[in-house]
Amino acid sequence: MKKGLLLVICVSFFTVAVCFGRTEPLANEDKRGLYVRSIDQVLRLGAEEVDLATAALIVSEQWSDLVPGRRHQAELDDMALEIRARFKSKGLKANHKTIAVINEYLFDELGFKSVAEANDPNDLFLHSVLDKKRGYCLSLSILYLSLGERLGLPLYGVVVPGHFFVRYDDGRMRFNIETTSKGGYADDEHYINKFKVPQSDKDSIYMVNLNKMQTLGCFFNNLGNSYTAIGNTEKALLSLERAVEINPSLSESRANLGNIYLKTGQIRDAIYEYQTALQINPNDAKTHNNLANAYLKQDWWSDAISEYTQALKLDPNFVDAYKNLANAYCKREMFAQAQAALKQAIALEPKDASLYSQSGDVYGQKSDYKRAISQYKKALKIKPDLARAHYGLAICYNKLGLANDEVRAYKKALAIEPDMAAALIGLGNAYFTRKKYDAAIEQYRRAIRITPNDGMIHYNLGAAYSNKASYEQAAAAYKKAIKIEPKMGEAHNGLAIAFYKLKKYELAWKHIKTAEELGAEITKDLSAAIEDKLR
Repeated sequence: MKKGLLLVICVSFFTVAVCFGRTEPLANEDKRGLYVRSIDQVLRLGAEEVDLATAALIVSEQWSDLVPGRRHQAELDDMALEIRARFKSKGLKANHKTIAVINEYLFDELGFKSVAEANDPNDLFLHSVLDKKRGYCLSLSILYLSLGERLGLPLYGVVVPGHFFVRYDDGRMRFNIETTSKGGYADDEHYINKFKVPQSDKDSIYMVNLNKMQTLGCFFNNLGNSYTAIGNTEKALLSLERAVEINPSLSESRANLGNIYLKTGQIRDAIYEYQTALQINPNDAKTHNNLANAYLKQDWWSDAISEYTQALKLDPNFVDAYKNLANAYCKREMFAQAQAALKQAIALEPKDASLYSQSGDVYGQKSDYKRAISQYKKALKIKPDLARAHYGLAICYNKLGLANDEVRAYKKALAIEPDMAAALIGLGNAYFTRKKYDAAIEQYRRAIRITPNDGMIHYNLGAAYSNKASYEQAAAAYKKAIKIEPKMGEAHNGLAIAFYKLKKYELAWKHIKTAEELGAEITKDLSAAIEDKLR
């Protein structure tokens, strides 16, 4: 009996002890942000009502249906309770002296660490950080801030271009906490110099203590990048528009939103976002490069060249900017300048096969086919499966009248990239020239399956059918060409021939006249022959 009574008392005591440990609430206990269930509800909160961890875990649940956000929330609470118990055991109140306790617990005991590169989109999310004990600057900082708000510590997120860290600031004591270095200290000058913080007006978001909503805005910026990485453009756009709405002076959000607009063909909107980003941070080489890409889409070649040049002033090792600059120079037929840009890129990346292939393209545009071939062969020596270089060789062989070499080069390109429409069309044309019409038809039909709205391919198909006297198929192909491009005079002429051969003289007459009106070179004596049949 006494043993049984003792057992009951021990169990009862344990239960009471656990309950007693939780009777003292965590510092975020009464926040409205703990009880929201959607991001829209989060965004309707005031900044001080936001519970950062809850918001981040709602996003995690949207990212993956398999994430039990509430379990991770309980895990954070348990971690905070453990840290608070350690404060008490050391006789510490929640102040600057307790930061060392948090760092020891998180980084030394639990082993949370920074990833070498932020190239896995999953490393952004709080659930992933907790599960894998790894993250990058923003995601580790979200963890740190989430614990801080549970412990009642005056911790704030701080953003600089390309980086995020935590700051302790109680009004008397202020210092920075670098979560990617086990909570180590770095002064403001370190961040200002290393990350080239723009010297802006008082409204700048950089280097200031962010409230919870502003920190969430930075999170949305990275969330947009994560969705971009997995190809979900719609959710990337929504996340980045939220990021810009919350933090309109964060240049990275503006630039990333511009990238989405550029990708979806909203060129004017992209230009606006890039220009706004550069007003905030004029020293961002990537944004100058991307703005130039947008200008190039508008055929504003001089403006594009100016922006690429500025990007290279800021970052002389920016290989993509050299490649893009060379492309812009080619648009203006400034081939010497294009080659000069590519030479600088090659000096930086001598093993980049695409640079030699692009150099071949430039020589090809200059009609210097022998030098072009030399550059393509250099590219293929480095990367034998570079389809673009094989295609470039085929074009050069065509210009030099080397028909067999041309066909072989097209076939090599297509063996690597079977859906390269340009190579299919080129191979079809090569067969057509050699009067191998069935082979040409096969290539044109393959090309049409890939790019069905290219009128010229349908025209070529019609010409191949016409040359083998398959006039019904020729007429069908020409009709499709005209439906896509009604003012293609050559297709009207071809259709007139097909209808003439099919003895549909009135239709033939209609299309030969349309071809003449459009200024196409019509088949000799066809008009007279049709007119004679109509008498």
